[in-house]
Amino acid sequence: MKWNEAVYMKNIQLGLKENWKQFTLLVLVNAFVGGMVGLERTVVPLVGTQEFFIDSEMIIFSFIIAFGVVKAFTNLVSGILADRLTRKKVLILGWLIGLPVPVLLGWGPSWNWIIFANILLGMSQGLAWSMTVNMKIDLVGPKKRGLAMGLNEAAGYGAVGFTALLTGYLASAYGLRPAPFYIGIFYTLAGLVISMLLIKDTMGHAKLEAAQLKKTVVDETFHKPRLGWVFAETSWKNRNLFSISQAGLINNLNDGMSWGVFPLLFVSAGVSLEGVGWIKAVYPVVWGVGQVITGPMADRFGRKPLIVWGMILQAIGHVVIGLEAFSPLASGLAGSILLGMGTAMVYPALLAAVSDAAHPSWRASSLGVYRFWRDIGYAVGALMAGIVATYLGLIWAVHVAGVITFISGLVVWRNMKETWVSDSSQT
Repeated sequence: MKWNEAVYMKNIQLGLKENWKQFTLLVLVNAFVGGMVGLERTVVPLVGTQEFFIDSEMIIFSFIIAFGVVKAFTNLVSGILADRLTRKKVLILGWLIGLPVPVLLGWGPSWNWIIFANILLGMSQGLAWSMTVNMKIDLVGPKKRGLAMGLNEAAGYGAVGFTALLTGYLASAYGLRPAPFYIGIFYTLAGLVISMLLIKDTMGHAKLEAAQLKKTVVDETFHKPRLGWVFAETSWKNRNLFSISQAGLINNLNDGMSWGVFPLLFVSAGVSLEGVGWIKAVYPVVWGVGQVITGPMADRFGRKPLIVWGMILQAIGHVVIGLEAFSPLASGLAGSILLGMGTAMVYPALLAAVSDAAHPSWRASSLGVYRFWRDIGYAVGALMAGIVATYLGLIWAVHVAGVITFISGLVVWRNMKETWVSDSSQT
């Protein structure tokens, strides 16, 4: 260990107040990470139909499937790298991989280039977003995980919504390409520079928390179990982690479905491009900003109630989107608000629950496994939507997602035990 690192280790403290400067920088970085996903929410499905004249939903949704599968497997790798190397190096690598993405989206000459851009985007997101999550959890310690995850995801998904809305207006004024993707060039450069020059690694904070728990002997090498053990424990052996992982998958199934279906569904129903931008923006904005409230709620009332009722509220949102009593724009906006509210309840509670259940020595790997299952949901949602839309129509993809989401909430209610403990019970 270098001398300056040793000095840094001696001065480590856990807590949001104690680490607010680094925490704030990581919030900003994650806003840029989320903005990269927002680039695609309004525009890319329409690029497929209007620029490349693709008339197959399955082919159009292929970019989401590519993104989801690659991001899911990258999450696994990011957990291993974070536990064995440093969080900061993995974060920087994520930005480097993401540098070509806005250029490929804005100027790619064929749909295959769009798919390739999403392979890179999935890798970039799996590394960069995973690290902002792990680093904030490291910094705050066990008492404020819900708040930390609420702020992290609020920044990320707030930026998704803002960027989706902005790209809708830019596409309406200047065309589908390349103008909306100039924003992404700024995001990648700003995120990379801040990560390289201002962000500090947080592995020492995780070591300190593990030592304080006094459940294992933690030495300089910070030993961890094998990934196979962590994968099995997180995926099915531990009932809490199984419940959390399946809920995360279904939650992102909804997001993957809406990512591909909503632009095509509402444009075909006569909604303007600006209107579609609002529908696509409301969902992640409510999702993101709402987590500023629901994150602390998870620390006060527990993880399980927010997860169960959040999933049920999302299912209700799907029902509202399918109502014919209102205009397509009104149904889309109301349903997207409910989807955003439900997701805001679920997201920080799920991440905090994984952090509760997993020991710090293998927490990053467990979070990687959870995020693997969660982000496979993008691909599953897009695949489900493509198959259902082909045979039954786009609106039925929404209905099917609603039924699956309701069932997932029941699984959590039946199988999960509360992972949260009060401050007075924590050591």
